[in-house]
Parts: sequence; C-alpha cells; structure tokens
Amino acid sequence: MAAVIDDGASAPAIVEIDITADTCPLTFVRTRLMLDSMAEGGVLIVRLQSGEPHRNVGRSVRALGHAVVSEVAHADGSIVLIIRKKAG
Repeated sequence: MAAVIDDGASAPAIVEIDITADTCPLTFVRTRLMLDSMAEGGVLIVRLQSGEPHRNVGRSVRALGHAVVSEVAHADGSIVLIIRKKAG
C-alpha cells in the first residue's frame, strides 16, 4: 500500500511503499511503476528487504537516472531507500 503526502503546496509529492513481502523482480517492477506515476522531482520512500532486493532496486533506479538520496538499514533486516525522481 502506498501513502502519499501532499500539503497542497508546489513541492513535489512524497510517496511511501512497503515491498518487504515482495521478491525480485517484483520489487523493481513495483518501484518502477510508482516512479513512472510520479511527477519529476518527486520523492519515493521504499522499504524493502536487504540483500538481492536492495541491490537490484538501487542499481536499477540509478541506471534509469533517478537519485538514491538515502539508504538506511533497520534492525528487522529491511532497508529504506529514499529516491528522488529525475527531471526530464
């Protein structure tokens, strides 16, 4: 389930998704679909499992030109990626 934060201002939306229950390649597919639906400069916060999902999603979004702004590991084995959608 995705959560959207929109304060009505001109700032880009912030969207959160939790894909910890998904496996590759679905992790990237869900991330890509969400990014494709967002406006340029939008921020996507993705919680996913460490290991292969983390490596694949991070590598793939960078290859598409998006920026991984932050990567934070949590004690439960999940990783939170903060991704800024590329402009143009």
